Amino acid sequence: MTHDNGRPKGCLIIIGGHEDRDPAGERAILREVARHVRGGKLVLATVASHQPEGYFDEYQKAFADLDVGELVELYVEERAEAHDREKLSVLDDAAGVFFSGGDQLRITSQIGDTGIEAKVRRLYERGGVVAGTSAGASVMSETMLIKGTSRETHRIGDLHMAPGMGLIRDVIIDQHFAERGRFGRLIGAVAHNPRVLGMGIDEDTAAVVEGDTFRVIGSGAVYVVDGADVSYCNVAEARAECALSMHDVRVHVLSDGDGFDLASRRPSKPRR
Repeated sequence: MTHDNGRPKGCLIIIGGHEDRDPAGERAILREVARHVRGGKLVLATVASHQPEGYFDEYQKAFADLDVGELVELYVEERAEAHDREKLSVLDDAAGVFFSGGDQLRITSQIGDTGIEAKVRRLYERGGVVAGTSAGASVMSETMLIKGTSRETHRIGDLHMAPGMGLIRDVIIDQHFAERGRFGRLIGAVAHNPRVLGMGIDEDTAAVVEGDTFRVIGSGAVYVVDGADVSYCNVAEARAECALSMHDVRVHVLSDGDGFDLASRRPSKPRR
């Protein structure tokens, strides 16, 4: 079931990586995940990791006192396992799924177009929460960034994208944003397709998406790059090694409590 405007009923919590998991800390983002799970079952999908050992223990400690009814791990070593009845049954009565970090291509290559992906999608459409950190954040968009140089001016040929899970439309996501200097590559991604909004999310920061809007929680910022009014861009004509040139790009910087309307592409007044 979806909203009248075609958007799913659920909530996405898109995390830039390195969210506070210290049992003695604030854990604002994990608290938000727990709030949406409402005492139900949360599935920790460690699919993005080549070596998932340790992730589950760490999250079990982090969620221990946060009113999550049950935390269970879902790992897929080989794609064939994504159709396994036992693996699929883990998602049956789940209130939420949390994709941990690693390599976003592992998520799409192992569970893309499988029963597991279909169950995650149905969970979101019926009102469940889908959270993802780092690689688990990138995979939520229709097109995901998988490679591109950080910390320098974007070169036109230096960008690699692949299909994501498409849980959020018309948005492309980058994570560890300010920490790894990824501004250039996000602008480069928007230059390739100005229809999409670029969303760069700092560490220990999340965009909580419900319907057509999202709000920011955490200690960093979310950067929104809007290329709708770009007056000039050299991405189609220039050689691959050329620096990107792009005029009249709009950028919004949003911090904890700020909101953004994805339909009107406008920030909303902060809820302090």
